[in-house]
Amino acid sequence: MNWHSGIIPLESPVKAERQAARRHYGVHPYFTRRPPNVVRRYILHYSREHDVVLDPFGGSGVTAVEAFLENRVGVQNDINPLASFIARGIADLSKGQIAAYAKSLDSLREECEKQLMSIQRAPDVTVAGFRKKVRLPPNVELPRSADVRRYYDLFSPHQLVSLAILRQAIDRIPDRYAGRAMLLAWSATLAKLNKTFLSAVGRAPSRGGSSIFSIYRYKVAKEPVELSVWPTFCERASNIIAAKREIDKTVELKRRTSGWFGRFESHARDVEDLCDDFRDAVDYIFTDPPYGRNIAYIDLSVLWNAWIGQLPDLEKRQKELIVGGDLGISESTYLTRLGDSIRACIAMLKVNRWLSVVFQHWNTLYFEEILCAAAEAGADLRAAVSQVGDPIWSMHKKKGDESVLAGELILTFHKTGKRKAIRKDAAFDLSRVLGQILSDMDGREVYGEYLFNRVIIEAWNRSAIGSLRVTKEEFTRLLRSHGWRYDQQNHYWVSETHMSPTLFGRID
Repeated sequence: MNWHSGIIPLESPVKAERQAARRHYGVHPYFTRRPPNVVRRYILHYSREHDVVLDPFGGSGVTAVEAFLENRVGVQNDINPLASFIARGIADLSKGQIAAYAKSLDSLREECEKQLMSIQRAPDVTVAGFRKKVRLPPNVELPRSADVRRYYDLFSPHQLVSLAILRQAIDRIPDRYAGRAMLLAWSATLAKLNKTFLSAVGRAPSRGGSSIFSIYRYKVAKEPVELSVWPTFCERASNIIAAKREIDKTVELKRRTSGWFGRFESHARDVEDLCDDFRDAVDYIFTDPPYGRNIAYIDLSVLWNAWIGQLPDLEKRQKELIVGGDLGISESTYLTRLGDSIRACIAMLKVNRWLSVVFQHWNTLYFEEILCAAAEAGADLRAAVSQVGDPIWSMHKKKGDESVLAGELILTFHKTGKRKAIRKDAAFDLSRVLGQILSDMDGREVYGEYLFNRVIIEAWNRSAIGSLRVTKEEFTRLLRSHGWRYDQQNHYWVSETHMSPTLFGRID
């Protein structure tokens, strides 16, 4: 038995520390981001130093960056250019000297601060004159759901010109690593320096957010807040330098102990195409595939991709693993691609290696596709851990009710190489199974997400995943019929007949 096959799977949730890593929080916004400490815990458990660790849906690079910093080969892959830009930018903070970063920021301040402040106060006619002298991105058409039609309409004339001036100054920075870091900071400011930015009521103007990250479309604020460009950029650049300092400290500690030999790779390919290069070559995969509808990543990334010169072509957009979006990708197409992506992940793993898939959705067909595809490709489900109850989860939950699914289920598979024929249509009495699970709670409060995930795994273990079809309305109705009520204040379910101070399903 080799080391990897002897791993005992993680079966308990890991408490999320979302704000602990400066290299991921405060550097650059993105639509979804797994807690780095949770990802790192899984990487350390399922892989060893020098192992190849891959995330085929890499997003902003948490998996690949954390693997890289833990002396693995961290492989980032995402079809969205913005994702790879961020991930590569964070990994590159391990290069160059922090003094050069600080010097570059000082040089930018000397060159740009007064000019940007002057433009902010200038009349429109003066700004129009500047506009003729700067390089601007293409004025591309925005997704149909946007409030405005063209890219330039997302900015005031002052914002557009100021961003262009600052970008050109960054392009002239002689130190390439410091220049890349300042470009990452500049890109991060775009989230606040556009008309979709709205300040939070009762807080400082800069403490608001963009509709791109809240309702997932380009909704122009009725009263857009126009922040000063230089202070906004300077704040992001300071965050970058803090992240650089954190990464340098991590690398230096490795050098003084086990030695430093981490490596980072970045790819931007469809997952099935990626399999051509990595078949039977990967030691561990930790991934978070898109959950179907709501977030059309490429559509929502036009704000950044247009300016960094990496707008995806139609072929790439057609391969995005989503439901809907500007191309109207169907759910049946999503399901097929989801299954094919899981099969590709198994194919890229070496035998006796591990795959962890983070997922959460009311649609049981999605879970059926993941579980069946993995088994048919030669991997056994060895663990299913509900990650629910962390602070960010609670904030999200407060915006909804019992019908809102938050948290996630981490499914971990072991590749045996032995493909299985799946039986999935056995009888499944949902009310009875749910009643059995609730009786195990012994009256304790419990998160609905935890219960739903338990039902999914029960259906799988009973060869009935294909028989499980339940809507969120039906699921909550069944919970009430078993004598449980939803606590709107604490966002969990409580037994009508038993009260206990212990909360089941919370991450301790």
